[in-house]
Amino acid sequence: MKKHFIILFTLVCVIIACSQSFKIEEEYPKTKEELGKLLFFEPILSLDSSVSCASCHQPNHLFADTTPFSKGVAGAFGHRNTPSAANMTSRNIFFWDGRAQSLEEQALMPIQNPIEMNLQLDVAINRLRNNAFYSKSFKLIYGNKPDSASLANALASFERTLETTFTPFDLFMDGDSSAISSSAMRGQVIFNEKGNCFDCHFGPDFTGDEFKNIGLFNGEHLNDSGRYAISKKLEDIGKFKVPGLRNVAFTGPYMHNGMFSTLEEVVEYYNNPDFFVPNHQNRDSLIKPLGLSPEEVIDLVAFLKTLNHIQ
Repeated sequence: MKKHFIILFTLVCVIIACSQSFKIEEEYPKTKEELGKLLFFEPILSLDSSVSCASCHQPNHLFADTTPFSKGVAGAFGHRNTPSAANMTSRNIFFWDGRAQSLEEQALMPIQNPIEMNLQLDVAINRLRNNAFYSKSFKLIYGNKPDSASLANALASFERTLETTFTPFDLFMDGDSSAISSSAMRGQVIFNEKGNCFDCHFGPDFTGDEFKNIGLFNGEHLNDSGRYAISKKLEDIGKFKVPGLRNVAFTGPYMHNGMFSTLEEVVEYYNNPDFFVPNHQNRDSLIKPLGLSPEEVIDLVAFLKTLNHIQ
């Protein structure tokens, strides 16, 4: 009897172990996008394992941050506002200064940045290789141990899933005249005409991926030279990449330095830029007072809010 009990107990243990092993096997990511998502939220890619990509690119805010400058390891603050990581599939330049030419190149830079995640790339790779879960995950998906190329590809693959096209504006453009308000309809006309917004914010994601100096450089308290730091061309001083406007109501604060908290403040800046920065340098000739009435400001903001993803 005792012998039979031992045999039965052993069989049960084997079954449970196999079941648990099967369960663990199922939990491994099946695609590079799934692996990239795990890595996007993984803090071991930072020096002290305190922050991840998602710490600054917060899903609840359409993968942007809520403060002018994001906090990295050891409480260090960046010096530029965190842009949204969503709707990047069609982009060909990245960061406010355009220093990356692909999502793969972009994905590795925050890990190594001293005021962001501050981790040497080889250390990050070794951490992943020494982690049984990630080591096997990379083996299953890429056929080899983690390396910089597969890490970059996984993160970029996940970011390419963050496309948002289901907005009131999209429904309106597809023929649903009730999808946006009459105020927003008037705002669309202002956006395209009197507001001059369309000259820089065009295309499916409302950006032409160009660099513009909108007047937020004066060499004094506004001294971030932007694109110039990368190109070293004098004509690029004060220029920054034009951001896309999808989900713009969720991604404030605004501008490369996060100096405006609301969309209303942004529109008021364009309405009277000299009031905010009277001693600007090299501002684009397109940036000049718009002469919008208070009602037109309301309408333009109403239109911008139609670009928000319907969650």
